[in-house]
Amino acid sequence: MPITVAALRETAADERRVAITPEVARKWCEQGLRVLLERGAGAAAGFPDASYVGVEFADAGAVLAQADLLACVLPPDDAVFAKLREGAMVVGQLRPYGAGARLDALAARRLTAFALELLPRTTRAQAMDVLSSQAAVAGYRAMLVAAEACPKFFPMLTTAAGTIRPSKVLVIGAGVAGLQAIATARRLGAQVEGYDVRPETREQVESLGAKFLDLGVSAAGSGGYARELSAEERAAQQQALAERLKSFDVVVTTAAVPGRPAPRILAATMVEGMKAGALIVDLAAEGGGNCELTRPGERVEHGGVVVLGPLNLPAGAPLHASEMYARNLRNFVELLLEDGALQPDFGDELVAKSCVVRAGERVFQG
Repeated sequence: MPITVAALRETAADERRVAITPEVARKWCEQGLRVLLERGAGAAAGFPDASYVGVEFADAGAVLAQADLLACVLPPDDAVFAKLREGAMVVGQLRPYGAGARLDALAARRLTAFALELLPRTTRAQAMDVLSSQAAVAGYRAMLVAAEACPKFFPMLTTAAGTIRPSKVLVIGAGVAGLQAIATARRLGAQVEGYDVRPETREQVESLGAKFLDLGVSAAGSGGYARELSAEERAAQQQALAERLKSFDVVVTTAAVPGRPAPRILAATMVEGMKAGALIVDLAAEGGGNCELTRPGERVEHGGVVVLGPLNLPAGAPLHASEMYARNLRNFVELLLEDGALQPDFGDELVAKSCVVRAGERVFQG
């Protein structure tokens, strides 16, 4: 019997992505795997059932009853896990931090589950790095949200009414999302600066045609993330940043570390010092926000400054986001296959560190 790889329609609020795209389904079918999807699973992402060649379709209950491996973008309701057969595997963004009930539900059904956001940030893992691929989508979308909400044009325009100066945009955080936001703002014609406490990001920011904002605070860390600032460093950073914020029309913040609250970078007093009409788009809203005034999913106006806390931005570009995600997922699933069977090698760092539940035993306690 061939391995059955399956996916359902995503059920999270406003989620439009799908874990298995026609491209990835076709490659799995060519490998001899059976691909089984819930009817309409890819429709919201722009992939109607007819675009899936060689794929079987069924209702959700039948899909779960037959799945050897269930692929997901975001974790489904815990009740879904109870419908999987014992011994099945689950792979996706399972948001394991602080999700004890979810992990217990997986363990109770004697499932094996892999949370892709736990993959080590290594060169070998790049092809499976869903955090990076989806962060690129989020950075792009964040700047489009900013351009639409900003009361000014982004580019310089020469008009019959005179020359209009370009908007000044600051992107805080030069990770994947931040760099994509910088690149998008540059394409839109804004005057862009980028800031990060990791000095090694200067070259990346400048390579995109932006200016690096140097506040005199360095906090290079490990694993691609910045280390936590000391009290003295944070005070110096905030004092310097507060002064520079006064000149910007748009600020996009992107600083986040999985499993931890987003670092607070913009205090309310700093926002109060910004000019009226300025805009903040807080990409870290799901983690509590980089700005003290951020309310996840809401629009807040404070002293003439608007603060937006958008959620799940990758779902706003579901076709390309799904394509990138599905490729990442397929590359990871290759690690679980051997001789046509699901046989994960737990001696492999990528497999071991992403596993949250193994054959009913909860192995992740974060």
